[in-house]
Amino acid sequence: MRANDAGAVIEAWRGLLGEDAVDARDETRAGYARSTAAAGAMPTCVLYPNTTEQVAGILKMASVHRAPVHPISRGCNWGYGDASPPGDGVAIVDLGRMNRILEIDSELGYCVIEPGVTQQQLFEAVHRDAPGFWMDATGAGPGASIVGNILERGFGHTPYGDHVRTTCGFEVALPNGEILRTGLHHFEGAKAAPVFPYGLGPMLDGLYSQFGLGIVTKAWVWLCPKPAAFRFFWLKVPDEGALEALVERLRPLRLAGVLNSAVHIGNDLRVLSATRSYPWDLTGGTTPLPPEVRATIRKEAGVGAWNVSGSLTGTKDQVRGAAKALRKAMAGLARVYFIDDARLRLVQRAARLSGKLGKGATLRRQVAALVPNYGLLKGTPTDHPLISTQWRLRNPSGAPADPRDVGSGLLWLSPTVPARGRDAVELVQGLEKVFAAHGFDLPLSLTLINERAMVGVINVSYDQQVEGEAVQATACYEAALAFCMEQGFVPYRTALAGSSRFHDPADPFWKTAAAIKRALDPGNIVSPGKFMPTNDGEDQ
Repeated sequence: MRANDAGAVIEAWRGLLGEDAVDARDETRAGYARSTAAAGAMPTCVLYPNTTEQVAGILKMASVHRAPVHPISRGCNWGYGDASPPGDGVAIVDLGRMNRILEIDSELGYCVIEPGVTQQQLFEAVHRDAPGFWMDATGAGPGASIVGNILERGFGHTPYGDHVRTTCGFEVALPNGEILRTGLHHFEGAKAAPVFPYGLGPMLDGLYSQFGLGIVTKAWVWLCPKPAAFRFFWLKVPDEGALEALVERLRPLRLAGVLNSAVHIGNDLRVLSATRSYPWDLTGGTTPLPPEVRATIRKEAGVGAWNVSGSLTGTKDQVRGAAKALRKAMAGLARVYFIDDARLRLVQRAARLSGKLGKGATLRRQVAALVPNYGLLKGTPTDHPLISTQWRLRNPSGAPADPRDVGSGLLWLSPTVPARGRDAVELVQGLEKVFAAHGFDLPLSLTLINERAMVGVINVSYDQQVEGEAVQATACYEAALAFCMEQGFVPYRTALAGSSRFHDPADPFWKTAAAIKRALDPGNIVSPGKFMPTNDGEDQ
């Protein structure tokens, strides 16, 4: 967009929203351009709407002026693009002021929320107004958006961890200024609209996930019924070669419904990075972590080469039976540890009374890591996982923080993997070679997100303050992504910048998507470059 064109549409937006809701100052634009990637993109301005009607007006004016826009909910899309637009010259539509919880139904267990609603905000509201239910939380922090995560197909940790499956309709502002409601919500007075997801006729909800066809301004989200019984479980396996056996023993339990929450299989580096930073003093600056140093700090921290965690929920008899089945499945491989609320209080008390050195220090660290992870499995948001973004920093803060504020470089890679042991081993062994060749460690977890598939959560962590490390990290990420694509481990989500690399104009899938994009957003206004080329829609 040319400078004079930008000026005209910015003035039009000011007329719609008011002076205080349109910010084109250089310092504001630079703040939104910050990223954990090597570089972000500079927006033309930032818009702060308050209502769906204002969002629709923004898009209608954008279409008239051919002024591209990109929506964000809270800007906490760490490692996938943060708050930065997909390219320079795009206006940010910051939906943070649209943070109303419009309804919580404590009988059927659902809520109606706007995109600016944070995890902490909904957690407190559900705890107060629907105590028989949990919300589902991700590890992105209390200030992260729930709707934003849904639209990127993110996942959490309770039995309702698959967020797309537990969403029941959207309200969407379209590029032509109209307002769409999906599912049954467009039928006035449809009583089952919040609880029956399929509607009547085409199911349009998926069009607004990972695609720039409009801006979602409202979502109906189901809440997880609070179970009668809950047990957190974890186990650690010292054998680095045990991954295949772990997956093969866990899958039948997930298929049978014995395990009904997300189940996480993390390597030692995934666990270690959540409690400490890279031991530069022990390695003399060598990267990646030498095997002997890695083994030493793993032993000191009391973690395994592979570590599994999840929860058992249901009636007391169901949880008791599931615990028995899990112990039997892991026999000869690892001891399973269980903890409930009463035992957690005892462990916390023991940690408080323990010494600050030796085994006491180890217990304190373990409890400090346990408590937030225990809470996540009950839908309690926490910023503790953000510590892991500081793994590579030379001067880490040691406390959770906005990764951009402390100089954390972060690039997420999220391949999808069949829940088979041999596939898991193939992925891990291949990525270990790629990361080592580029001088990086491989903090990795595989999450059994449903009964048949796992999602890899893998990060390239680097220090933005070290010259040349961003280039090195980007090369590692690109090589790792290439390996995943070659071997068929296609990611379920990706960074906003560069997502159009997956577009193949000859593929009927992308041809169909491009036709839909041309029909609904002919000016390529909404999030240009998100899985589609940016050349004014000509090759969409």
